[in-house]
Amino acid sequence: MKEFIFVSDFDGTMSAKDFYHIIMDKYLGEWGRELYASWKRNEMMDVEFLTTVFKSINRTEEEIYEDILSIKLDKSIAAFIEYIKISGGDFLVLSAGTQYYIKRLLDFEGVHGVEIIANDGKYENKGITLIPPDKQHPFYSQRYGIDKAKVVQSLKQKYKKVYYAGDGGPDVSAALLADIAFAKGTLITLLQTEAAKYVPFEYFFQVEEYLKSKG
Repeated sequence: MKEFIFVSDFDGTMSAKDFYHIIMDKYLGEWGRELYASWKRNEMMDVEFLTTVFKSINRTEEEIYEDILSIKLDKSIAAFIEYIKISGGDFLVLSAGTQYYIKRLLDFEGVHGVEIIANDGKYENKGITLIPPDKQHPFYSQRYGIDKAKVVQSLKQKYKKVYYAGDGGPDVSAALLADIAFAKGTLITLLQTEAAKYVPFEYFFQVEEYLKSKG
């Protein structure tokens, strides 16, 4: 078995703000706020909500690329990933969003060679079409497209240790399976509700400091 892997959510964890929030705030107005409220009332599943938001951007591919570049990435993430690799570990981005914007932003920021597991996506009809995995895919989730817990469970068969970082509801089941869970945002409260252990953080340099302190 390999030594360890560090798995991180993207939106709100590696980035300061979810990409769907950037799109809603910039383009979707009152309709977007109503859509968001409907989602929060559980009137639609997460993948349905994101699909609706991303296909409603109504901008050119170049304009959307500029929006992607406006995502503020944790300034310590590149150094953190390098630390993980130097320490003999692997790093994985695990997202219920789409690779379409994650890969483009990481490439722009010079963060290369990082594995990403997320919903697929493509530009069409002036928006981003989110493409969930096939229902037969081992990591398929009806609600999120990607079942993060199934991914972590699979990784636990390959690695001695699996670390997980996240910030929200879709991260709970994966965080509970991890050897160490690093939490920010609403994930902290959700893990407290589960009486689960976690390490709070805001930026990845803090995670690096914690791991170094544990040897």
